[in-house]
Amino acid sequence: MNAIETENLTKVFAEQTAVDGLNLTVAEGSIYGFLGPNGAGKTTTLRMLVGLARPTSGDAVIMGSRISNPKRAYLRKISYLPDVPGFYDWMRASEFLRFVGETFGLGGSALRAKIGEVLEITGLKGVKKRIGGYSRGMRQRLGMAQALINEPAIIFMDEPTSALDPIGRKEVLEAIAGLAGRTTVFFSTHILNDVERVCDTVAILNKGKLATEQRIDCLRASYATRYIYLEFEDGADPAALTEKEPWLGKPEPYQEGWRLHPSDLRRAQRVLPGLIAERSLCIRRFDLLEPSLEDIFIRLVNEP
Repeated sequence: MNAIETENLTKVFAEQTAVDGLNLTVAEGSIYGFLGPNGAGKTTTLRMLVGLARPTSGDAVIMGSRISNPKRAYLRKISYLPDVPGFYDWMRASEFLRFVGETFGLGGSALRAKIGEVLEITGLKGVKKRIGGYSRGMRQRLGMAQALINEPAIIFMDEPTSALDPIGRKEVLEAIAGLAGRTTVFFSTHILNDVERVCDTVAILNKGKLATEQRIDCLRASYATRYIYLEFEDGADPAALTEKEPWLGKPEPYQEGWRLHPSDLRRAQRVLPGLIAERSLCIRRFDLLEPSLEDIFIRLVNEP
């Protein structure tokens, strides 16, 4: 069974369509990256799926239950981590998690065991200080522990690494990766590197519409056109290489050097070293590269 299936899910605010006929399929047990630029409709989609907003039209099935059903039985099977979770700062983590667990009807030794488990998963076991003294990364990890306390089938996360420093991001991403095989994670973000590090499947949303939904390895294969990356000493421009060889393509600035998209890649691999030597250019780097997720993302969101 799929964990989530949306059926032409749509949300309109006044005259603006925030989410437009969205059809997603999230496999049970996956870490699913829901990717898109700011304003693409990610948070609106998330709010509809967790019951905080009603669709204008369309529907979704979450763990076998329709979100349009007034009983909303699926809500007991999910958890939600907003981008800025709130806590009682005077509490310690174990106290706060006990409070949350009791609201789900948990108690006794079962709750104590669960608190220890989620603190271990999120790297907070043994932390004794009050929540008010937590860093932003620790607060996000505590939010994840809170979301795990009811043993959800699905955790929805909205920009869980936004505004974190590199250490905080690393901590949170490691905690998310640790959930693989334990639960389904629906992970909304605009940070491409985060998706590459922890997700197995990605959906790219643009202007409220689905641009693509694929496993990351299949997505790379779909856009597998390789290119040549060049770096020269002294910042030399490779335009001199391509003026008389237009089939090599127009050099594009990229990272610290240039990239070429030749019409005949194998020929370029044979010819380019000789052209570089003829012009006495001092090469620092010559690589054959696959498109990154960033390349694919930019291509998809810029398509008309």
